[in-house]
Amino acid sequence: MPTNSRFPVLTRRRLLAGLALAPALTWANTPDTRVRVWKSPTCGCCQDWVAHLHDNGFQVEVQEVPDTSAVRERLGIPMEYGSCHTALIDGYALEGHVPAREIRRLLRERPMAVGLAVPGMPLGSPGMDGPEYEGRKHPYEVLLVRRWGMTQVYQAYL
Repeated sequence: MPTNSRFPVLTRRRLLAGLALAPALTWANTPDTRVRVWKSPTCGCCQDWVAHLHDNGFQVEVQEVPDTSAVRERLGIPMEYGSCHTALIDGYALEGHVPAREIRRLLRERPMAVGLAVPGMPLGSPGMDGPEYEGRKHPYEVLLVRRWGMTQVYQAYL
């Protein structure tokens, strides 16, 4: 059986080239986990939500503002889905007490959307689950917000 002495060399070269590119390819496919949050300076539940993000591996930059409605409007979240804080991660808007699990899912699935919203301040959602709430929980939905204000339930919490 004839052998090609160049084949092993080409294979090694390709392997080495692929290994050299692996860190760049991994980095390129990793979503940015930096979250920019706009919140009221006096809101405790917002700070608890920020702690939830930190505890789940996100890097968080907080900007305190007297009113988040201008940020919400700029990011494309309709006012009727508003909550007490607004955030931005990797091009997606986050409104309210969105669980880290759904943020990771959003970054993994990358749907065509403005972002995610948890309207209001439902008890039991991240940041609204501290000891002062005595374990009380309300069912709530994480909404996938699409263009023109259209939404669909992304995840329901019962």
